[in-house]
Parts: sequence; structure tokens; C-alpha cells
Amino acid sequence: MVRSMTGYGRGIYSDNQRSITVEVKAVNHRYCDITVKMPRKYSFAEEKIKAAAKEVMRRGKIEIGVSIDNFGKSETDVNLNLEVAKRYYDVLTELSQSFELSGDGQVPLSLLAGMTDVLTTVPAADDEEEFTRELMAALKEALEGISAMRTVEGEKLALDILKRADIIENTKNLIAERAPKIEREYKEKLKARITELLDGSVEVPEDRLALEAAIFADKANITEEIVRLGSHIDQLRTFINGDEETVGKKIDFLVQEMNREANTIGSKSNDMDITSWMLELKAEIEKIREQVQNIE
Repeated sequence: MVRSMTGYGRGIYSDNQRSITVEVKAVNHRYCDITVKMPRKYSFAEEKIKAAAKEVMRRGKIEIGVSIDNFGKSETDVNLNLEVAKRYYDVLTELSQSFELSGDGQVPLSLLAGMTDVLTTVPAADDEEEFTRELMAALKEALEGISAMRTVEGEKLALDILKRADIIENTKNLIAERAPKIEREYKEKLKARITELLDGSVEVPEDRLALEAAIFADKANITEEIVRLGSHIDQLRTFINGDEETVGKKIDFLVQEMNREANTIGSKSNDMDITSWMLELKAEIEKIREQVQNIE
């Protein structure tokens, strides 16, 4: 089963306390690279988010965004440091008495409350277990959405690759049919050329022609390359139609080998028809290579 690395998913959990929205975006990447963007106070859930994403997606650059809206509950609490306040009170009272300042000697509450560290704000406490459960519900929905999208896109990629594999096989068959004729044509052209140069004054030895043609045929023999290319095409179809979910790297390597065989065929054949077909092979292989970059 071929799956694309690109996709998008969105999930929402909502109750009378809060609403959690999770968005997952993914593009192609050589490895599995996951980044999570969420309020710092909820960072305790980040590793669980990454672990859940890795169970669904093996490759790709994945961005997970989490937004939280709390209803009827402040996101911050105010803490009173009574010990610090008492110390400030004692010091200010002593200061008033020492300088015999006018007034009733009472330290104003507003002054005391404004002193450093008397009142501090901290993030409101959450039940981490409950919040994580709610967050994972939203994340699950988002991951299901992106998985469905990646599967649909993967099916399209698979159909396109299989179509190009058929084109490559048909072109390979043309090359295989043409290859055996090259030796005979070379022998005929060599004989005609020698006869032309010698102006027909000397009969060309058939055994010598046969030897030269055999040497040429050995150098231009592309049987092994054709067989290996056929094997690579079969493997490609096996990967595409198989049950394995992460085949992108394997297909990428296979495509490199197919390209290598096409180059060797072109360099050894010394035939215009085969060279032309080799260029067609390389064009289709390159199109497959581009598609493979987006396969998980």
C-alpha cells in the first residue's frame, strides 16, 4: 500500500470547560521530522503527541499545531506570599515609626500588594491526565484525517507509477527485439565499407568479417542490462502492489538502479534506434523518481 507523505488533518475536542483544536500538516522529507507548536504550559503532553504521530506516519516533515480555548476559567492563578508580605509590613511600619511620619501608622494595602513577590501570577493548574485524554481525542481525529488524505494521494501516485512502468517495459521490449539485429547490420555495413574502399579489387574474407562483427557484438551486448531492467520493473510493481506501508526509500533505490541500466544500454548499444528508446526510458524513469520523492 503506497501512501503519500503530504496531507492535512484537523481534529477538535470540546466540552463545557475548554475547546482543543489540533491541526496536522505534512510534506515530503527524507526522515520523520515532527515539530509541535502549543502553549508552553501544556508542554508536558508534547512527547505523547509525537509518539502518537509516529505510530501513524513513518516519514515526512510533520507540523502539529495545538490551540486551547478555556471557558469560564482563567488561564492564570494569583498566589499570595504571606511571609514576604509580613516582612514588608514590618519593615514599612518600622520605617514609619523611626521617622515619626504623619498618619495613623497603618501600611496601605495597595502599597503592600504592589511590593515585589507579594502577589505573583502562575499558570492555572490543570489535571494533566484529563487534559491529555482530551488532547489525544482531538489528535486522533486529526491523524485519521491526514491518514485518509495521504492514502488517497498515495493511490493516485501508485496508478501513475504503474502506468509509467508499463511504458518502460514496452520500450525495453523494443530494445530487446532490436538488439540481436545490430550484429548482422554491422557486419553488412562493414563489408560494404571495405568493398567501397578497395573498389571491389579484393574479396573480403567472410571469417574476418565474422570475427570483427563478433567483437563488436560482444562490446555492444546489452542482454544483461535488459534482463536486470526487466527484473527491476517486476520489483517495482511488487512494491507498489504490496502490503508494506513504507516503500518510498526502497523504490527510490530501485529507480536509481533502473536509471543506471538505461545509461549502460545507451553507452553500449551504438545504435540510433536504441539510443532514442534509451532517452525515452530515462524520461519515464525520471518522472517516476519525482513521484517517489513524495511516497512514504
